[in-house]
Amino acid sequence: LTAPRPRSILAMVRQFEITGRKLPTKDQPVGPIYRMNIFAPNSVVAKSRFNYFLSHLKKVKRSHCEILEVKEYFERKPTLVKNFGINLRYDSRTGTHNMYKEYRDTSLCGAVEQMYCDMAARHRAQRQSIQILSTQVLKSSDVVRASMKQFIDSKIKFPLIHRQIRCPTKQYRSPFKANRPSTLF
Repeated sequence: LTAPRPRSILAMVRQFEITGRKLPTKDQPVGPIYRMNIFAPNSVVAKSRFNYFLSHLKKVKRSHCEILEVKEYFERKPTLVKNFGINLRYDSRTGTHNMYKEYRDTSLCGAVEQMYCDMAARHRAQRQSIQILSTQVLKSSDVVRASMKQFIDSKIKFPLIHRQIRCPTKQYRSPFKANRPSTLF
C-alpha cells in the first residue's frame, strides 16, 4: 500500500489542451473541430469539463462527441516570477458575474490555483461555478491592480525579523540556555 498523498498535492491544477469534434453523420460527414484550454487536477476531469463546455456552447452532447487529443502544458520557465491576468465568469447566489483578476506567480497553473482560493475566500465561489475565459502574461507596465504594483520593484527588500542564530556545531547545541537569545539585529 502506498501512503496517502497530502490534500494540497491532490488539489493542484494542471493545464490541458483538449481537441474534440462532433461525430460525423450522413448530413455532416466532416464535423467542426473544437479546441479548449482546460484547468483541471487530471486528464479525466479535463475531458469531463471539455464535454460540459461543449454541450453548453455548441450544443454537442457527450454521446455525439469524440475527443481527438489531450495535451498537458508545462511552464517554459518555472523559476521566473511573472504577472498573470485572468478574465473569469462565475455564478454566485444572485447571478452570473464577469471579473478580471491579477496574480503574481511562477506558473500559470499556480496563478489559477491562487484565483480559485481567492474566489472561494472572497466570494464563496466553488471551482465548478468558475469559468476561466482567458489568461495572459502581463508586462510590468500593464499591471493595473495596486496590490500587484507594490511588488513590481527591482530594489524591493523584505525585512528578516525574528532570526535565531544556530550553534555552528552540534557539541554546543543545548535544549536549555542560561539567557534568552536576542532575535533582533
